Amino acid sequence: MKKGIIHSLIVLCFLIVCGFGCSRIAASPGEADASTDGDADTDTDADSDSDSDSDSDSDSDADSDSDSDSDGDTDSDSDGDPAEGSLVPVPDCAEAWDMVNQRYIDQMVETVTANQSHIIARLYGECDGDADSDSDMDSDSDSDSDGDADGDDSADDASDTNNQVEGVYEADFVKNDTSHIYILADGRFQIIDAWPAAQAHPISSTDIEGVPKKMFVVKERAFIYSSLEPIYSTDQAFNQAIWGGECTYGYDCDFVGDGHRMKITVLDISDKTNPTKVRETYFDGSYLNSRRIDEKVYTVAVFPELVASFPSLEFWPEELKPYIWECEEGIPFTEEQIRSLFATLIAENTKLIVNTGMGEFVPQVRDIRYTDSGTVTDESLLEECPDFHVSPEGDGMNLITVLETDIDDLDPYATITILGKPGAIYASKESLYLASRHYQHQMDPLDWYFDSSVRDATTVHKFAFQPTARGLGYLGTGVVKGRILNQFSMDEKDNFLRIATTTSWLPSWDVHNTLSILGQGDGKLVLTGQIDDIAPTEDIRAVRFNGDVGFIVTYRETDPLFVLDLADPQAPTITGELKIPGFSTYLHLMADNHLLTIGYDADADWFTSIQLQIINFTDVTDPLLIHKEVISTRGSESDAATNHLAFNYYGKRDLLALPMIICEGDPDDFWDSLMTFSGLLVYNVTTQDGFDRLGGIAHADPETDGDNWGECQNWWTDPNTKVKRSVFMEDYIYSIAMDLINVSKADDLENPVAQIPLID
Repeated sequence: MKKGIIHSLIVLCFLIVCGFGCSRIAASPGEADASTDGDADTDTDADSDSDSDSDSDSDSDADSDSDSDSDGDTDSDSDGDPAEGSLVPVPDCAEAWDMVNQRYIDQMVETVTANQSHIIARLYGECDGDADSDSDMDSDSDSDSDGDADGDDSADDASDTNNQVEGVYEADFVKNDTSHIYILADGRFQIIDAWPAAQAHPISSTDIEGVPKKMFVVKERAFIYSSLEPIYSTDQAFNQAIWGGECTYGYDCDFVGDGHRMKITVLDISDKTNPTKVRETYFDGSYLNSRRIDEKVYTVAVFPELVASFPSLEFWPEELKPYIWECEEGIPFTEEQIRSLFATLIAENTKLIVNTGMGEFVPQVRDIRYTDSGTVTDESLLEECPDFHVSPEGDGMNLITVLETDIDDLDPYATITILGKPGAIYASKESLYLASRHYQHQMDPLDWYFDSSVRDATTVHKFAFQPTARGLGYLGTGVVKGRILNQFSMDEKDNFLRIATTTSWLPSWDVHNTLSILGQGDGKLVLTGQIDDIAPTEDIRAVRFNGDVGFIVTYRETDPLFVLDLADPQAPTITGELKIPGFSTYLHLMADNHLLTIGYDADADWFTSIQLQIINFTDVTDPLLIHKEVISTRGSESDAATNHLAFNYYGKRDLLALPMIICEGDPDDFWDSLMTFSGLLVYNVTTQDGFDRLGGIAHADPETDGDNWGECQNWWTDPNTKVKRSVFMEDYIYSIAMDLINVSKADDLENPVAQIPLID
C-alpha cells in the first residue's frame, strides 16, 4: 500500500545527496508550474486572423490522409503512437490515498525543483527573461419542463431548450412548458403563469442561496444549481474561473467550472404558487456541467487541484525569498547552499503530505434531504472512495465527480470520481464523455501522449449510462491529437465517437485540424479512422454532426465549410467544401438537409457584422449557400453566436429569435460604436425564401452621440447582449432579459402585450 510513498522517499534521498537538476520554467515566489492552459495561446485573439496575407486556400487533399489500417491503427506521419491514457480503478480508500499522496509529492517536487533551477540560473547571471509568474500554486427535443398544463390555460405548442442531442437535456436558467415559464433571476426561482400571453404574470418567487445559475424542471421538481462563495486557492484555473464566467465557446477559454462552491437545491413545485424545499446539497467544488435523461440528472462537479488542499506547503525556502529576483552578486548563497535549502524544503513538504490524514483530502459534500419523517443529513458522500479512478499519466490533479440522482426521489447520489483534468462534456443517450485539453509543454515528456511534433492533445474519458443500475460505468479512455473547441466538437453514433480538433495556434505556420474516430476497445477507446491536415493555416470555428455526415468550419480569412462522410468509421472522407467570407460559430440542423448558421461576416481586415446563412447539403459533394442575412455593421453582437442556448429556432412555426446588439456609426470608423438596437430580433426563416426580418423587441433605448454607454465594445468571443433568452408559445414571443420579460405577438413585435418585471 505504501509503495508509492516509499518510492518518493527514496527519490527524495537521492535528490538530497546528488542535488537537483531541472530545466523547467521556474515558478514565481510561492507559486507552482508556470505553464497554464492560457499560456499555450498568446495569439488566439481574432486580430491575429486579420493579419494573414497568406493564401487561405484550403483545397488540401485532407481526405488523402485518412488511410486506416484494418486493425484500427490509423496512419499518421507525425503523431507517433499515443499513450493509452486509460484510467486505473482504485479498489479502496487506502490505496486511493496512497496514489493521491504520490501525486501530491510528484507535483510538489516538480514545482520546488523548477524554483531551484530558477534561482541557480540567476546565481550565474541568467537574468535576461524573467520566468513566467502565471502559476498554479501559492504558499498563501421534448420540453425540458414537462410540468402539467392547466387545461385551457396552455398554448397549443411551445419552444424548448436548444439541446445538442435529442432526448439529452441541458440545464439553463430558463425553462418552460406550454403554460409556465420558470426563470432564475434576481437571486430567485420565479414561476410565470405565461398563458394566455396577454395575461402573463408571476405567481411565485423562491429565494435561492447564492447566485442561481442553471436548472432542470421536470414534472413536479425544480433541480437548481447555484454558485456560492469563490474558491480562492492555489489552483490557478479556479482563480481564473472566478472572474472569467462560464465557458461555452472554448476558443479562448477553457472548461474548468466557475470557481465557486456549488449548491444544488431541489424544490417541489406541485403547487406552483408555493414551491417547497426538499433537498439541499453543498459542494467544496464547482459546477462543471450536467445533463438530464428522462428523470435522471447527471451533475459533473470539479474540485480544486489536490496540492491546493495543502495551504501550508512552501515552494521557496524562507531564506531565499528575498533574493528570488536578484542576480549574481545580489544572491549571498552558493549553489551548494541553495541546493541544500531546497532539499530540506522538499523533505519537510514530503513529511507534511505523508502525515496528512485521509479526511484532509476528501472534498466535503453535505447532502440534506427533507422527508416526511424528518431531516436526513449525509456528509460522507465521497469519503468511502466509491468508484474512484486515476489517470496513470499524471495529466491532471483535479477530482472530477459525476453524480447521478433521480429527480423524483431523495435517494443518496450515486457517484463516480476520477483524478484528472476538467474539460468539455458531451453526452449521447447512452454515454457521457469528458474531453480534456493537454499541452506538451505542461507535461513530463515521458508522459506525453504523442511524439514531440504534436503539441496539443485531448484525452476523452467515456462513461456509460446504466438504465437498470445506479451510477455510471467507466468504459475507457482515448487520446487524439489537437484540442477541442466545445461540446459540438464531439458526437457519438453506433458506439463510435467522432471528434474534431485543432493543433497549434494562429498565426503559427503549422496550424491544422483533424477529424478522429474512436471505437470501443478492450477497456480503452481506439483510433479507428482519421482525416488529418484539414485546412492547414486555419483553425476550427464550428463543428456539427448529423448522422453519417459531419461539418467543420475553419477560418483565417474565408470560411471553408467541409462536409465529411463518416459512414465508414475506418475510412472517413471529405466529400465537399464551400468557401464563404467570414466564418460560422454555430451550426444548427434544419429539416431537409439544411444548415442554419450564425457567425461573423468579414473582409480582408476584420469582422464586419453578424451574419446568418442557410446551407443546402443535399448533395454532400457540392454544398450550396442559398440564403444569407447580414445584420448591421462591425461591433454588432449576439450571445447566440457563442452560446447555443441563446439560439432559438422554432421550426414548427419557421421562427428564429436572436438576442442582438446592433451597432452603427460613421462608415469611415474602424469600429461602429453606437448602439442603435438592444433586444431580440425575430425572423421568419424557410429554406425556400430565406430570412424575413419581422422586427425586434427592444429592451433598451438606442444610444446617441452624446449618450454612449459603450454597449458595442465587447470582444467577439465574449458577447454580452442585454436579452439572454427567448421562448415561443404559438405566435407569441417572450423576450427574456435578466430584469424584464417582454411578451409580443409575431406580427406586432414593437408593442408588447405584457411586461413582466423580474426584479423587485
